[in-house]
Amino acid sequence: MTQQSVEPRTAAEDAGEGSRVPAGRSWLDRYFHISRRGSTVAREVRGGITTFMAMAYILLLNPLILSGKDAAGDTLGQKALITATAFAAAFTTLLMGFVGKVPLALAAGLSVSGVLSSQVAPSMTWPQAMGMCVMYGVVIMLLVVTGLREMIMNAIPLALKHGITMGIGLFIALIGFYKSGFVHQGKGGPLTLGPAGELAGWPVLLFAGTLLLIFMLQARNIPGAILIGIVSGTVVAAVLNGLGVIDAKQWANGAPELHGSAVSMPDFSLFGNVEFGGWGQVGAMTVGMIVFTLVLAGFFDAMATIIGVGTEANLADDKGRMPGLSKALFIDGAGGAIGGVAGGSGQTVFIESATGVGEGARTGLASVVTGLFFAACLFFTPLTAIVPQEVASAALVVIGAMMLMNARHVDWADRATAIPVFLTVVLMPFTYTITTGVAAGVISYVAIKAAQGKAREIGAFMWGLTAVFLVYFALNPIESWLGVH
Repeated sequence: MTQQSVEPRTAAEDAGEGSRVPAGRSWLDRYFHISRRGSTVAREVRGGITTFMAMAYILLLNPLILSGKDAAGDTLGQKALITATAFAAAFTTLLMGFVGKVPLALAAGLSVSGVLSSQVAPSMTWPQAMGMCVMYGVVIMLLVVTGLREMIMNAIPLALKHGITMGIGLFIALIGFYKSGFVHQGKGGPLTLGPAGELAGWPVLLFAGTLLLIFMLQARNIPGAILIGIVSGTVVAAVLNGLGVIDAKQWANGAPELHGSAVSMPDFSLFGNVEFGGWGQVGAMTVGMIVFTLVLAGFFDAMATIIGVGTEANLADDKGRMPGLSKALFIDGAGGAIGGVAGGSGQTVFIESATGVGEGARTGLASVVTGLFFAACLFFTPLTAIVPQEVASAALVVIGAMMLMNARHVDWADRATAIPVFLTVVLMPFTYTITTGVAAGVISYVAIKAAQGKAREIGAFMWGLTAVFLVYFALNPIESWLGVH
């Protein structure tokens, strides 16, 4: 009797008689499995638009992060960076939609861009830095092809996966509160309400109003609550700004208004501007450590995000595994190389995909819609500034609240489970990195299991992950010991 590889069925596909696929489905339904996953075309379109609106800020933020000088004193043009950011996001997200068939959108990873700007560019030229992106993307793709990346993801205990989902929820909620101006970096303490213990300015009040509106619509089970809230908040912001009620300087990313023409031609001058030589001045060890750091930034942030969004979308089976996971992981790895070639930093799956999932997105059609909007931004760059950052931030807080509901799946009476989950959840927002939360959860889980005499239950991959994350935490002392800067 021959064995057959059976792909895990999603919870949506096992939903019962109510999820039966109707006869006479369209090719669109058949290709993306829309009915099978309990969704509709309208929900997918709405989810795709919502995801785009939640992550459109990357078109402005990524060029800002990559605006510094490299070792040669050169900078990257803002318009060219916006084009590179939009093109890479569109290409990889469309690829995820058509091939991966899951509601995951990709764009320039802020953790990767941060490493490029703060660690890589000061030591080499920008073309060489983009070459590093291509290298780390190839490394991740090799991990996927060999099956190691999916095996690592499937080896993580289900309780930790729920912890990762909750941690990401708190992480993006903190991002939303911070970007809106509701929370500020404190002077007397780490964080404060507003800049000095009180809310300041109309924009942050608009954030609070938009947030309450979305919560009220959700409580009434109104379809499209998040999208309705974002559109309503943007309209109110534009009206108040047009009437002169709000000073333009109060908006975090500029006033919600159109400056000049809405149409502009893209600037592809950074495309293909990649170099793989000339690293002699920094040394092979430094190059190796940079690639390792980029792999860590791109690998585990994306892993945690895919787990979190996939679970929220009900695409995981009872063991926390996702169907078609290998394709999604390969595309995410390819995003590193694609972003490097485009000149816009490595692409990775964005946690903002959860906003589309919150609107009902369950298939790759939502990603196709998101990708098409990014493609349109190549020609409508000025329109990206209309949605205020304060309004978009409300959606992040809402999704954070929704993802925290996974706490009901955790056995809090079992310390071997509760402590690693706790560390995973709190360290993501407290350290402002997803990777740190995952690392602390894995290490503590293995340590506690070993202390209980249950080392055999851990598994080889969890031991391997523990070793990798121990290196991650001790990276600075190791670099000092090896004489690497």
